[in-house]
Amino acid sequence: MRWGRRGVGLACVLVLVKVASAQVPRGPDIYFAATRQPVVDQMLMLAEVKPGEVVVDLGSGDGRILILAAQKYGARGMGVEINAELVERSRLIAREAEVGDRVSFVHGDLFDADVTGADVVTLYLSPSINSELEPKLRRQLKPGARVVSHQFPIGQWAPDRTTPGVDGTDLHLWIIK
Repeated sequence: MRWGRRGVGLACVLVLVKVASAQVPRGPDIYFAATRQPVVDQMLMLAEVKPGEVVVDLGSGDGRILILAAQKYGARGMGVEINAELVERSRLIAREAEVGDRVSFVHGDLFDADVTGADVVTLYLSPSINSELEPKLRRQLKPGARVVSHQFPIGQWAPDRTTPGVDGTDLHLWIIK
C-alpha cells in the first residue's frame, strides 16, 4: 500500500499522540481554584520577591502568580501544572501580558519538578499535598530560599511567619536555613 502525503502525516500524528499520551502525567490530586489577585500580591510581598529572582509555582493554574511576579517584581519563573489546558491558558496570558520571555509553564507533575534553582516557591494546594512536598522542598531548596503557601501549612514544619490574607485565609512563609 502506498501512503500519500495525507496518510504519512496521519501516521506521524498517531505515533506522536501515542508517545505524548505515554508521557502525560497522572490526574490532578487537587483541582484549580484561582487565587484572588490581591492575595497573589500579598504572597509575593510576603516572600519579598526581588528583580531577577526565580519564582516556581507548583500547581500554577492559570499562571497569575508568575505573571504578577514578572510584571510587578521583575522576577523570572516557572509554573508546573498537571492540567494541559491550564498550561496553554497560562502561556497565552503570559504572552498577552508581555512576560512570556520571563516565565514558562510546564505540563507536568509537581512531585517530579526540580526546584533547586528557585529563590521562591509558591503553593496553593492542600495540607496533604504540602506535607508530601516538605521533604523535597527542604532537600532541594538552597539556604535563603522562601516558600509561601496560601491557606495551608506544610505538615508539622513551623512557618517563619504567618499573616492574614485579604481573603480571610492565612499566608505562611518558610525560609530555608
